[in-house]
Amino acid sequence: MFIQAIQGRVRDEAALNACVQRWQADLMPGATGYLGTTAGFCDDGTYIALVRFDTAEAATRNSERPEQAAWWQDMSGCFDGEVSFQDCTDVRQWLGGGSDDAGFVQIMAGHSADVERMYDLLSGASDRVHDARPEILGGTLAFTATGDYIEAIYFTSEEAARAGEQGEMSEDMRAMFDEEMSLMGEVEFHDLHRPMLVSVRR
Repeated sequence: MFIQAIQGRVRDEAALNACVQRWQADLMPGATGYLGTTAGFCDDGTYIALVRFDTAEAATRNSERPEQAAWWQDMSGCFDGEVSFQDCTDVRQWLGGGSDDAGFVQIMAGHSADVERMYDLLSGASDRVHDARPEILGGTLAFTATGDYIEAIYFTSEEAARAGEQGEMSEDMRAMFDEEMSLMGEVEFHDLHRPMLVSVRR
């Protein structure tokens, strides 16, 4: 799997939503290799989208379509300033990956000196994570070649997520979460209170 992360400050939320809906209706059917999107608006007006393709080559082919370029011309006008793009060619899933049933998604971005250990911690403790935090539906961990990462965690609801954060945790689970946080370095947190979730069933 390949993920392209798109992020920018929005000037016109309604116009951006209209562009997204137009893409889904008119362009998505011709986007070969497209798997889905996790997107939403943060409290500060930032829009984040994690766009999934089966390969980086499929994402490139989509970008090269004339209709995609014309659509992006309109979409880019909805932002206030520059839009950043981050290509993640190494995407791992844990607890089954993302879920379109999520009512709340938290995205974390940063740089780690040991991304493999980050993934090993999550994947190796999936059953215990599910038992300790049943509101967590799953997650994805996407890396760049330089050790930058984007992690998305999918929750049943924000209320359940906040309650889970305050709950008691076993000693081994606490040690696992503490080690993961130490590997994540300086983290940017982005909360999607009303996530827009799309998946293509193949």
